[in-house]
Amino acid sequence: MTIDELPPAVRTRYPYRSRFVSVNGRRMHYVDEGPRDAPPVLLLHGNPAWGFLWRETIRPLLATGLRVVVPDQIGFGLSEKPHSASVHTLDNHTANIVALLDELDLYDVTFVCHDWGGPTGLGALLARRQRAAAVAVMSTWAWTTPSSEFHQDVLPWRLMHAPLVGPYLLGTHAAMPGRGMYLSVVDRAGFAERSREAYTAVLGDADERTLTWTWPRSIPLGRASDITTDRFVRLEDGVRALRLPATVIWGREDDVFTPDVFSAHWHDVWPHAEGTHLVTGRHFVQEDSGTEIGHLLADFVSRVHGHGAAR
Repeated sequence: MTIDELPPAVRTRYPYRSRFVSVNGRRMHYVDEGPRDAPPVLLLHGNPAWGFLWRETIRPLLATGLRVVVPDQIGFGLSEKPHSASVHTLDNHTANIVALLDELDLYDVTFVCHDWGGPTGLGALLARRQRAAAVAVMSTWAWTTPSSEFHQDVLPWRLMHAPLVGPYLLGTHAAMPGRGMYLSVVDRAGFAERSREAYTAVLGDADERTLTWTWPRSIPLGRASDITTDRFVRLEDGVRALRLPATVIWGREDDVFTPDVFSAHWHDVWPHAEGTHLVTGRHFVQEDSGTEIGHLLADFVSRVHGHGAAR
């Protein structure tokens, strides 16, 4: 499927050309807009979104003369959606971003990381440090503690991701791209009217929703059953050592990664980081403040590369 094959309302709001690349034997969809000789901005989404999440953010970046690359993580959007949960490890998804960077031969990249775009994108940045120029984070993390109270709660989070209930609610009934995202924006009426179809349309088959319930099981919660503790310890060590220009952007109303704890912790990790720039938004902050985020990023990236966008 390409963007041109999506419902008209979705195509109109995401008017870009579909491109595909093979990453580690999987077919990844992405858009690549703007001058090829301009510094690239890599916009990375999480669960259960795809590139459409960044649609309003893209416009100010392009208007500034930047190149914008927006992949759909394998398992989401218009990328290949493996049905096997064993495919969806953090290491595999990180390797997919590395493969994209190598295949497109991107340098001077600003990594913009949201949700699972953080652990995967930052892992890729550490693997290809020579390709990175700067980094921006929003509603994401790269450590074992502090952990989110939202993810610790039995209702709804831990129940939703239990071995039987998770596949039933999130797989069979598509709770994440539908109800889950709806509850995680401020303007819910606007989301229901203008955006929800874009997320449910690309996850119409229950077998294609595997990542919506397997990825959250990789969130470390300080429990003996955690499966990624060592991986996140290494990730935090690497991220703390970075001295790249950095900025922190956060939704005031984010109740998944609350700004008082999580955006504040980013400033402990990176004392030199700009921000926190607070904007209107819950966890899927781009749905409420995508254009404002685009302007913040355009200003940040332009300053990183001097006053002009071109190299």
